[in-house]
Amino acid sequence: MEMNEKDQDNELNKEEGNAEQLSGDEILDKIEKDASEHNHDEMKEGREEGNDLFKKLGFSKKDKLPKGHLAEKKENEELKQQLAELNDKYLRLFADFDNFRKRNLKERIELIKTAGIEVVSSLLPVLDDFQRALKQMEATEDPMTEGVKLIYQKLISILESKGLRAMDSIGEVFNPELHEAITEVPVQDESMKGRIADEIERGYYLSDKIIRHAKVVVGK
Repeated sequence: MEMNEKDQDNELNKEEGNAEQLSGDEILDKIEKDASEHNHDEMKEGREEGNDLFKKLGFSKKDKLPKGHLAEKKENEELKQQLAELNDKYLRLFADFDNFRKRNLKERIELIKTAGIEVVSSLLPVLDDFQRALKQMEATEDPMTEGVKLIYQKLISILESKGLRAMDSIGEVFNPELHEAITEVPVQDESMKGRIADEIERGYYLSDKIIRHAKVVVGK
């Protein structure tokens, strides 16, 4: 019994749906089978046309024929490009943030180290007065010398715990980055020429930062 036109369309659609799941060889075999009712030349021509179609689409005969392959291939290339761009932006952003974090941490450490620089600097003249007073009291053998010395040592200990450190200058080579020359004096010892012979005002560091240069006398 012959199929009507509707049944033929249904059968054709069914065959097309099944063909999408077949490999290249399976499709070509089906073409050969369907063409067996025709002459040999037509069958050979159909197989050659099938091979040419697979080559143009970039498939081998073993590949299955996917739906919308060209569109999917183009979409995959676009997604790869977008992924590469996003990855590059992420790496740049991460590097910028890491540099900002390190710079911010360094600034915070420096701020903590020098937070009390104004307070400590304002106390340096008090240390100078203590030193002068102690020299005078030791020279006159004042009975209160020991008491004053204990107070001075306690003050020095507190300031040192905050990062204060005295600069040793006497006998050192004059360095304009550390010392401020008040005057020059002649010296008999040749090795003392260009070196610091006396100290008028002591220099100080606060956490390795110079907060006051030493005022010195240089030998010549």
